Amino acid sequence: MTNFDQEKFKKSLKKSIKKSLGKKGKKKGGNFSFNVNSKNGPLYFLGFIGAATYYISNASDFWVGVLGLLKAAVWPAFLIYAAFTGLHA
Repeated sequence: MTNFDQEKFKKSLKKSIKKSLGKKGKKKGGNFSFNVNSKNGPLYFLGFIGAATYYISNASDFWVGVLGLLKAAVWPAFLIYAAFTGLHA
């Protein structure tokens, strides 16, 4: 087993983040911006449409349908939660 040096890890992590962001990541006020280039957007959108269709078609009134749209936006979180619950993690 190796000993974990938390301070050394923090310094290394900060250094690698600054190096990877460079000057492009800097904004005014010292905040950083992160660009996420994902090819899974269309797949997530199709999942959103399918989940929204399911939740709205099973809604008993208007507000349950609105709640269904919100659930459709975060359905991956429900999926991961159910998977971890099933694994007893």
